[in-house]
Amino acid sequence: MTLQERDRAVNWHPYTQMKTAEEAIPIVKGKGIYLFDERGKRYIDAVSSWWVTLHGHAHPYIAKRVSEQLNTLEQVIFAGFTHEPAIQLSENLLKLLPENQEKVFYSDNGSTAVEVALKMCIQYWHNQGTEKTKILAFKDAYHGDTFGAMSVSGRSVWTKPFGEMLFEVIFIDTPTSENLDDLKSIIKNHSEEIACFIYEPLIQGAAGMLMHQAGDLSELMKFCREQEILMIQDEVFTGFGRTGKLFAANYLSEKPDIMCFSKGLTGGTMPMGITSSTHQIFEAFLSDDKYKTLFHGHSFTANPLACTAALASMELLLKEETLNNINLISEKHLNFSKTLQQHSKVENVRQTGTILAWEIKNDKQTSYFNEIGKIIYNEFLKRGIIMRPLGNVMYLVPPYCITSEELDFIYRNILEVLEQFKV
Repeated sequence: MTLQERDRAVNWHPYTQMKTAEEAIPIVKGKGIYLFDERGKRYIDAVSSWWVTLHGHAHPYIAKRVSEQLNTLEQVIFAGFTHEPAIQLSENLLKLLPENQEKVFYSDNGSTAVEVALKMCIQYWHNQGTEKTKILAFKDAYHGDTFGAMSVSGRSVWTKPFGEMLFEVIFIDTPTSENLDDLKSIIKNHSEEIACFIYEPLIQGAAGMLMHQAGDLSELMKFCREQEILMIQDEVFTGFGRTGKLFAANYLSEKPDIMCFSKGLTGGTMPMGITSSTHQIFEAFLSDDKYKTLFHGHSFTANPLACTAALASMELLLKEETLNNINLISEKHLNFSKTLQQHSKVENVRQTGTILAWEIKNDKQTSYFNEIGKIIYNEFLKRGIIMRPLGNVMYLVPPYCITSEELDFIYRNILEVLEQFKV
């Protein structure tokens, strides 16, 4: 049996209608920006394998560090025990975050990092004898697929089967200079019951790479602070250089109370989630009353291997070579975006750092289920490029090790596909 046949017999793939899906492509090797299938064909991973692979595949430095750790300590319960990689990772990360972030709580993916953050906020008020339980979030948000994360994500066909099981959330539009007063009015009317505001800063990834301005978000955050509403900044996607700066937080004048991280955290090597918090949040759980404990944990919390991978990835991220290449990608995306803006088949071009997105004009509504996406996806696969359009929304989120020539190759193919595509 082929790998495809064996896969079809036993595996259930994410976000995939298994009855109608095409056969999964068996990947046997990765190196740098490339993935290789079982027949030897190579593909440029232009979406960093769901936005996680920062430094390319099978990076030798990360592999070496993880291998060394594997022969030292692979796992230890993190309740009542600790270890060097977890301590060092927390120390290193906190040095890079807004100065009010002082504590780190480990989990194992982006959804659970969000779940932890929500529980922290709700219990923060509960521990002080205040029952503030409403959550404020953006329309079209995406924070994960577990129940709490789904609840604070935009209602859609993805969440419809679970609609009555999701808790009530106050949804608002992303901020603009035109709607800020209206948003503040909504928030003020509910301020006494809102425990926290959760948001994706600058870019709503899964919603179609929708972007908003740092100044408008900062103004909204400032108002939430004045209303004593805690703020959860979900940097699962935007963290670790994606926006052109280390974190989206570096664009903002206001600081969140809690931050969530995953995806690029380990350089795409293995799963890990982090929820950081201020000392004020942490202090609300300090008590002689054991019932004020944050009762949350995962079997692989602060796994030493994942911590080591994250430490190695962070070292690579802070190298001058990497930072220069992030700037190179950002500049080239900006220049190419000007070309796309002039194209008759393209609209709504937007770019922030290493993230470039645009929409293909068509007679149907912009949607994740727009059939254009599947056609484009297959066309780029033929050309040896992995693009994963969100319906008719196309985007580039390449690994930071990509070269100028490789970017130009992708850009040329984008223009060629657009030319042959009938709107």
